Amino acid sequence: MKSILTLSALLFFLHVGEVGAQTLYGTSAGEVSFFSDTPLETIEAVNKKSGAIIKTASQEIAVQMKITDFVFPNKLMQEHFNENYMESEKYPTASFKGKIKEQVDLSKAGTYPVTAEGSLTIHGVTKPVTVKGTIISSGNDLKLDFKFQVKPEEYQIEVPSLVITKIAELIDVSGKMTLVKK
Repeated sequence: MKSILTLSALLFFLHVGEVGAQTLYGTSAGEVSFFSDTPLETIEAVNKKSGAIIKTASQEIAVQMKITDFVFPNKLMQEHFNENYMESEKYPTASFKGKIKEQVDLSKAGTYPVTAEGSLTIHGVTKPVTVKGTIISSGNDLKLDFKFQVKPEEYQIEVPSLVITKIAELIDVSGKMTLVKK
């Protein structure tokens, strides 16, 4: 049910009703992870329930996820992440909406280095971002890999001074998704 709701929200978000004949690829089981490494602590988590859509003709892309779907190896760390840092009850989702800059024909099999420019919303704050990645098209599905970095302070994520040395200033975010033709 969550998958259907996530995809429905993304479809509405991208105004799919206005698309016409363009091809739509999507998933509700994309993987997004983040990694923070300091001399005092390594923090990592993965979310395997991220929704994503790519509209080929307009080259629009959208990714959305529930913050509480991030899983940590340490349950206490996961609890602190959701309650103290991300305030998941108040800001339940993170999203990216943008456009692929390069003109690529994703209906043709091939590997395409891409750059997406758009807006990233985390913790209720929206900022412009550029995300570099690769799309591998089989002609029937798309494999999307991407990486970028986020500064928690830019998204008003407060880190208490007691643990500031345990959290990197730049958090590495990466994703791997297989999107199928809808």
